[in-house]
Amino acid sequence: MSVKNIVRVGLIGAGRMGSFHGETVAQRIPGATLVAVADPVPGAAEKLAAKLGAQKSYTDPQAMLNDPEIDAVVIASPARTHAELAVAAAKAGKGVFCEKPMAVTLEEADKAINAAKEAGVALQVGFNRRFVSGFASAYEEIKAGKIGVPQLLRSTTRDPGLGDPTPIPHWTIFLETLIHDFDILLHLNPGAKPTQVYAVADALVRPDFKDRGLLDTAVVNIRFDNGAIATAEANFQAVYGYDVRGEVFGSKGMLQAGNINVNNCVRYTADGISIDTARRDTDLLRDAYVAELTDFVRCVATGETPKATGEDARNALEIALACIASVQQSQPINL
Repeated sequence: MSVKNIVRVGLIGAGRMGSFHGETVAQRIPGATLVAVADPVPGAAEKLAAKLGAQKSYTDPQAMLNDPEIDAVVIASPARTHAELAVAAAKAGKGVFCEKPMAVTLEEADKAINAAKEAGVALQVGFNRRFVSGFASAYEEIKAGKIGVPQLLRSTTRDPGLGDPTPIPHWTIFLETLIHDFDILLHLNPGAKPTQVYAVADALVRPDFKDRGLLDTAVVNIRFDNGAIATAEANFQAVYGYDVRGEVFGSKGMLQAGNINVNNCVRYTADGISIDTARRDTDLLRDAYVAELTDFVRCVATGETPKATGEDARNALEIALACIASVQQSQPINL
């Protein structure tokens, strides 16, 4: 098996998450170098490239994909552009790391998966929870049978602040937020297939935006073919911080993963007991973000299969789309 010495990476998207991923590639992964940045916003790619020491910048992502000096791309553009860019990158022979969701329709997901297979390139999706140490340990213990057969599973995502809801696309809570929960629930119930989905959702944080299509609070029930029952919940505004946790209860015990604490320091004063909590995903999940890109670079270099594949993204998307149908029809949806 041939191994690339240094993987040359191009970044698509110079926004908040793109900037963080670009910084990770440029500064935190010894086997990678950030060669180029692409973003259609005038000046955005040039500015980020200069900051991170990348040699090239583009306003046209396709022009960057045509660059033979780039081995792989990190796609961190707006969600609705992911699938098209993933297909284009694969057809250009680049390894693809795509932020979630990889696609918003199953047809788009299949196109991305097939394009990567036909090109023989790695396709990894940004399901960062698989790389959080607690969730990774839970997965290994479940695979080893240490808690027996999973019976009840729970996953929680509570964002620290909603901000201006105006630019949030319809169904974001399922397609972009709970998509993480659906993936980790599938991951922590290995080999099981979802058979039924029932979702309820509302605008409880900003009810004044409900008539514009905003849903900021949701609870989802998922039944699996091994008998397990899972619950996923999300809310766009937890005033106490960024809250990501999971739990698996099995026939021989229980596992919990996730922590809102910035660190393990607990403060005891006359005011009581307190801890500092994370307020951004890039703080709470910083190590996981670095680990997932490190894994991607390794897979591009060695030809190994990523830990979070296009098929994994499709499986989580299938649940998200069933949630949308469930809310629209006010009934469970069989898969």
